[in-house]
Amino acid sequence: MNLLQRLRHSEPSEERSDLSLDGYMDLFQQASLSGGMLSTSWGDTTTEQVLDSAAAAYRVNGPVFSLVLARMLVFAEARFAWRRYERGRPTDLFGSEDLRVLERPWPGGTTGDLLSRMEQHASLTGNAFVRRVSRDRLSVLRPEWTTIILGSQENQDRPAEAADVEVAGYWYRPNRTGRGQIFLPGEVAHYAPIPDPDSHFRGMSWITPVMVDVHSDSLATRHKSKFFQNAATPNLAIKFDPTVTMERVKAFKELMEDEHQGWSNAYKTLFLGGGADPVMIGKDFRELEFAATTGAGETRLASAAGVPPVIAGFSEGLQAATYSNYAQARRRFADGTMRPLWRNAAESLETIMRVPSDGSVHLWFDTRDIAFLREDSKDEAEIFQLRAQAMRTLVDGGWDPETVKTAVDTLDVSALQHSGMTSVQLQKPDNGDVADKGDGDE
Repeated sequence: MNLLQRLRHSEPSEERSDLSLDGYMDLFQQASLSGGMLSTSWGDTTTEQVLDSAAAAYRVNGPVFSLVLARMLVFAEARFAWRRYERGRPTDLFGSEDLRVLERPWPGGTTGDLLSRMEQHASLTGNAFVRRVSRDRLSVLRPEWTTIILGSQENQDRPAEAADVEVAGYWYRPNRTGRGQIFLPGEVAHYAPIPDPDSHFRGMSWITPVMVDVHSDSLATRHKSKFFQNAATPNLAIKFDPTVTMERVKAFKELMEDEHQGWSNAYKTLFLGGGADPVMIGKDFRELEFAATTGAGETRLASAAGVPPVIAGFSEGLQAATYSNYAQARRRFADGTMRPLWRNAAESLETIMRVPSDGSVHLWFDTRDIAFLREDSKDEAEIFQLRAQAMRTLVDGGWDPETVKTAVDTLDVSALQHSGMTSVQLQKPDNGDVADKGDGDE
């Protein structure tokens, strides 16, 4: 069996199985001797490094922090369960002892801590890496220290350009110095909800496409700060009579800045000597329509994050918000953003889990205890009632109950099979058998 096949079929080990760089090279050499064609170089075409350019925006930009926090708080509320499938359709959710590692991933850690880290890393770098350390222990790898190693059997020199390129492992090197550690694909769950168009397997942060808007918002914040630092008034230009000497102008400038610059000197009366004429230049916030300008930028950021502005508490969202469209915004956020992220996270983590059966069970997310989705529970109850009424109507019509269940679940009427029994309402009132039976009783 060559190396790629060994990596593809590898299972997460209960013990530490991290390899040194030399050990990983030995595996490559063994694969080469057995007929494999994997690259042993560490050039640009054999690795994909995670970028961290958006992380600075999270630390210093208020709207970006609010959006990441809004996604993270709701995302962390989900819990995991196994979901059984029958004939390709999902059925019930159930738990097992194997899920304990997700409930307590590390000492003092919870499922919420795990999901918070995964979403934070995915928002800032586009990637989250969770390592299976042992049976009852997980660890979250720093994405900016993790490199995705690519392999190919068809193109040894440039595997990233090969048609059969796949992940051969993960290279974890803290601070990007030293040799680091190598982990096999079966030991690391890679969560990357937004694919990077320039890479095969690396994800992209939702912040990356709106970095220009983030920069503009930061400049607007600095503009507001400067406004208050300069007495919270538009800029002033002081004109002097041509006869005023430069020495007197410089002295007046120092006195002016000392008496009137800064927020603590705002609104003080301005006294000018002879030859000085103040001229107002620039515009105030109202003339600049500052709120509208910053609000539009916040909305663009919210759109990229998949978070309606009203959910994040942005000004434009609050101005347009009512109780009715807040519910619509919440539904959009839950169905259009959170549920796809939860599904992706469950499918990613399944790669390092011990699935209890073969093919018919998958890792899934359980949202029944999430308060944010409580109104969805009411809608689900109404849908369930409608489905129950439809099933009752079909069964009363003589259709086989098992096929009725399948048809309602799949919305496929071709699955219905009739039992041959008909309702009493379909019998003619003058049925001969009924008449004969009545005569016998008399």
